[in-house]
Amino acid sequence: MRLLLVSDTHLPKRAKELPAPLLAEIPRADVVLHAGDWVDTATLDLLESRSRRLVGVYGNNDGPALRARLPEVARADLGGLRFGVVHETGAAQGRERRCAARFPDLDVLVFGHSHIPWDTTADTGLRLLNPGSPTDRRRQPHCTYLTAEVTRGRLAEVALHRLPRR
Repeated sequence: MRLLLVSDTHLPKRAKELPAPLLAEIPRADVVLHAGDWVDTATLDLLESRSRRLVGVYGNNDGPALRARLPEVARADLGGLRFGVVHETGAAQGRERRCAARFPDLDVLVFGHSHIPWDTTADTGLRLLNPGSPTDRRRQPHCTYLTAEVTRGRLAEVALHRLPRR
C-alpha cells in the first residue's frame, strides 16, 4: 500500500496551487493523509476528487467550512498498521513522550503545523511523521512532502521529497 503524506498546504495564501510533483503523486497513492491547514475548501475538494482514499484533519488555520467536514483527529487501519492524523502536537521537546501518552493505540502518527519535516520513533514504538509543507518552507531549505509504503504490516520506504523552489 502506497501512502502520500502532506500537511500545511495553506492555499491560496502561500501558493496559488499545489506543486505539480505533488499532484502527480496523488494517483500513485492508495491513501492520501493530510494533517491540516488546508485553508480553503477547494484543496479538500481537489484531493477528495483525485484520491482513492483521503484521511484528513483540520488545522488551526482552517475555518468553519473545513471544520464542518473534517475531524480534529482521524484514525485509519492501513495495511495492518494503526494510523492517526492530527495537526498540532506541541513543542518539539518531549514530543515523542507526549504523543505516545496521548495516542497509546497507534503505530504511526502523522502531524503538521511546524512545516518542519520530522521522522522519529517514541520508546513505545509509535512512529511520528511530519511531511513539512509543499507550499511554505518557512525556515526550511525546501518545501516537502512524504511518501511511504506499508508492506505486510510494516511501514517501509518512508521518503522525504524536496520540491524545487518556485
